[in-house]
Amino acid sequence: LTNARVDVMTALVSFERVFEVLDTPNPIADRPDAVKLQQPKGRIELADVTFTYPPSDDRLASLQNETAAPEASGQPVLRQVSAVIEPGQLVALVGPSGAGKTTLAALLARLYDVDTGAVLIDGADVRDVTQESLRASMGVVPQDPHLFHETVADNLRYVRPAATDADMEAACRSAHIHNLIASLPEGYNTVVGERGYRLSGGEKQRLAIARVLLKDPAIVVLDEATSHLDSENEALVQQALGIALQGRTAVVIAHRLSTVTNADLILVLDQGELVESGQHEGLLAADGLYAELYRTLVRNEQRSPAESVV
Repeated sequence: LTNARVDVMTALVSFERVFEVLDTPNPIADRPDAVKLQQPKGRIELADVTFTYPPSDDRLASLQNETAAPEASGQPVLRQVSAVIEPGQLVALVGPSGAGKTTLAALLARLYDVDTGAVLIDGADVRDVTQESLRASMGVVPQDPHLFHETVADNLRYVRPAATDADMEAACRSAHIHNLIASLPEGYNTVVGERGYRLSGGEKQRLAIARVLLKDPAIVVLDEATSHLDSENEALVQQALGIALQGRTAVVIAHRLSTVTNADLILVLDQGELVESGQHEGLLAADGLYAELYRTLVRNEQRSPAESVV
């Protein structure tokens, strides 16, 4: 009984914290006159965007690529950033660690509101559209995809509950993950384990890419993986990404030479400011920060394809 009481008291403390989080009001809310984003084409405009993290924001822990100094001091993480991304373009975000790349990606989905300026999708301020319709227009492939302790099918249907078995299989074939799933004990009904521990890093990434294909968004935000993948998984992930990004607006936090060299537009961030923009050859010729980062990236990829400083 004594042990049982200790267990109950420990559980109550945990539940109190859970309820505290659930009861915390979300500062990002739909405006009363918010409208649905209708059939977005994927044009993105950053109009003089400045942003500072709110003090004591627990969500900062999820933005691991940004340094803590600006938030701790209340200084802007992004300052007067302006850029236009046309529908279907592949845009690479490049810059040193802590430059603001991950923060910029978070603002696109309106996980935070800007201090000044605006983020616009197809000409509509993201603050003027419903969050549901905004996020329905976007697909995200993070470095470490989150998978639930559910079946493969449940993890896929998370983004599209009405998807048929044929829909899921088509997405997984395009993401080069169907054969692997078919070889599992229960196929698409196999439980992947907590955070997908039964799958390798490359397999989880391909499943996340299949999830984006199943969702079929106009915009894809991708944080390229820097984890060490074997050559086979590396090739399969890159092939799957090539299919997933085709015909969509893609905003990529770039860590790979192939991404930066093939990008339609490269945005170079440093200490929260957009210091350079353009295409690969032009930025190399300018011999600025991008050229410096690119030379370092070349050296890193010659040592190990997975290492990166951007």
